[in-house]
Amino acid sequence: MTQAPERTRPTTATTPAVGRPIDRVDGAVKTTGESEYAADRPYPDLAHAALVHSTIARGRITAIDTAAAEAVTGVLAVITHRNAPPLKPPAARVNPFDLSTMASGTKVDYLGSDEVHWNGEPVAVVVAETLEAAVEAARRVQVDYAAAPAVTDFHAAEHSAEPVRALPMMPGGGRKGDAEQALAAAPVSVDLRFTTPPHNHNAIEPHVTTAVWDGERLTVHESTQAMDFVRRHLALRFDVPVDGVRVIAPNVGGGFGGKGFVWAGTILGAMAARVAKRPVRLALSREAVFRTVGGRTPTVQRVALGAERDGALTALVHTGISQVGRVGGMPEAVGSQSKHLYAAGTILVRHSTATLDMLPNAAMRAPGEAVGTFGLESGMDALAHELGMDPVELRMRNEPERDPLDGKRFTHRNLRAAYARGAQRFGWAERPPQPRSMRDGRSLLGWGVATAFHMPIQLPADVTVRLAMDGTVLVRCGLHEIGVGAATVQSQIAADALGVPVETVAVEHGDSVLPVGAMAGGSGQTASVAASVLRACEELKRSALALARRAAGSPLRGRRIGDLAARDGGLFAADGSGETYATILARAGRPSLEGRVGARTSVGRVAGQVRFFAGMINDQRRQVRAATGAHFCEVAVDEDTGEVRVTRWVSVFDVGRVMNAKTATSQLRGGIVMGIGAALTEETQVDPRTGRIVNAGLADYHVPVQADVPAIDVSYLDEPDPTTPLGLLGVGEVGITGVAAAVANAVHHATGVRVRDLPITLDRLL
Repeated sequence: MTQAPERTRPTTATTPAVGRPIDRVDGAVKTTGESEYAADRPYPDLAHAALVHSTIARGRITAIDTAAAEAVTGVLAVITHRNAPPLKPPAARVNPFDLSTMASGTKVDYLGSDEVHWNGEPVAVVVAETLEAAVEAARRVQVDYAAAPAVTDFHAAEHSAEPVRALPMMPGGGRKGDAEQALAAAPVSVDLRFTTPPHNHNAIEPHVTTAVWDGERLTVHESTQAMDFVRRHLALRFDVPVDGVRVIAPNVGGGFGGKGFVWAGTILGAMAARVAKRPVRLALSREAVFRTVGGRTPTVQRVALGAERDGALTALVHTGISQVGRVGGMPEAVGSQSKHLYAAGTILVRHSTATLDMLPNAAMRAPGEAVGTFGLESGMDALAHELGMDPVELRMRNEPERDPLDGKRFTHRNLRAAYARGAQRFGWAERPPQPRSMRDGRSLLGWGVATAFHMPIQLPADVTVRLAMDGTVLVRCGLHEIGVGAATVQSQIAADALGVPVETVAVEHGDSVLPVGAMAGGSGQTASVAASVLRACEELKRSALALARRAAGSPLRGRRIGDLAARDGGLFAADGSGETYATILARAGRPSLEGRVGARTSVGRVAGQVRFFAGMINDQRRQVRAATGAHFCEVAVDEDTGEVRVTRWVSVFDVGRVMNAKTATSQLRGGIVMGIGAALTEETQVDPRTGRIVNAGLADYHVPVQADVPAIDVSYLDEPDPTTPLGLLGVGEVGITGVAAAVANAVHHATGVRVRDLPITLDRLL
């Protein structure tokens, strides 16, 4: 069964469109329940699959009894390591320039042997006529193990941590001068240990794979942030041509990084469909997501700051230990922002990892900075308290003109203006400096502040833009709609670039048959696709001008593209002369024009990725590009119970030019809500004896609900970065950075207690 790529068209009618709070093009279909997700596509004879999870962290399967499971009515197959079709082995070593290997969450040959690598690893897949039968049969599979010694206690493993060298897409450590010596000599200093727990993404849509084989061709409906990565990885594992794999993801119900990798469910769903010889849907339960999809690693951080008595930083030390699985995982670069935020005389940033027999961890919204800013910005608040200085004043006292680590220039930075506006909107000048100095009845009030910081990425994106004679425009790109309004923004960008009404632009997305888009990650999809949309529109306009210049009666004869503006549905000079695209096309007898950007073949695509990443690394060596912001927070702490409530929030961001005032504000606000969860409630609890997650569900893993979140005042400077397309940076992740620190700093101001271990629970205050 085939399916057309998702196409969305806006309904707003005026240009310019960029910057306006245009309603999302998919708003109506989402609110009416008509949007299609990976679990929604109907197929005849669709079967369902369920996983059986290991109950040990490391060892071997000694016996597996599937007879009771196979006896359940409707069961089609029980797949174990004894009868699973072989997969092509995963890459032995992750190649940072091969995104198909980076997409693998683990280096595990699923069901390829009797080995067990973590508590929760799939050891069997049941396929049945109904989901209920599959789940019931999975419960009846009996597995015996020979357990081997396993490392499952992160804090006990700290002593074995080893320094790591970061991959190109991840910031590494850094050193300037002798920070430890400067710290020891500093007139005023703080030296603090911070910890953050594991976190899980908990997107509203759990991971789903619907797989259909047609000979050696595979179609997968997948909840993913990275269709091309999934396509390439499935081709690699099942040893089929890349062009024979189609991945469809018209809508994704949240990702936050967890859907940017290929996990067990995707591989085993495709395997189950091949074994059953019919379409199979593997929809993970919430518990199965916890057991098979990696989340954020726990961290231990040391933040040590030395300063003169006037607040000038002389030393900044930020080191961190994070966890990786024995079979995969990525370091958490907690010190990435610490190399760039403050003008310290000496700097030491170092990252280390401890290897455990655990599910490999993954990227989670603002990897590194989300938890790293908790340590650094709490440390800055502690230093301000030691100095008797206002926390905002201390930050502005150390605001650098150039990158403090190596003197590189900032492409754009106006953090001072963000702090000034935020302080005014919040009323920061009224803050009394002493803790426990504000009260509202039985609640102690506290005000806290912290800096937001995130360095967005840019990736290659292939795009076609087609202009038809009837004035409609079709943008085609395999971009991802993970809930951020991506299609809406690209329609605004194309409308302005071509000078046409935004309601005439449609965007096809969410299908790997389309030109390959960028993954939705690293706050980079919008800028990555926008750069290609702009280039494709420029190519299209040049083609239109070339057609016009060949016509004897055209007012555009002799004109150059630089002399013309795209407006009113055509190309016009400053004196008003020009003509519409419709006129140009009609006269030439052409039904449409098209602009193209991007590689044409799979080989060319990989080569393009290599060139792009090489260019990105060189760009990072020359300059620092980052989104920044200032958070201001008020909390109320019940003096008797220790309950913390966030009661007021103001944030001002410097995120470059804003493409859509409504979707950008929503993204920034969403990041803040997620940060409040990290500060107060979220914690993946792992039994250190067994490595088993004990709160694998939303009943026990507490994310913020409406009652936990105050009205959040979000604004931005809307000043373009001169080095990016349209001056935009990225807003998906910067919102969460600094949030936990702002809450913790407000709690200290309210109570006098400096909480250095997240989440801030009652026992840590009483």
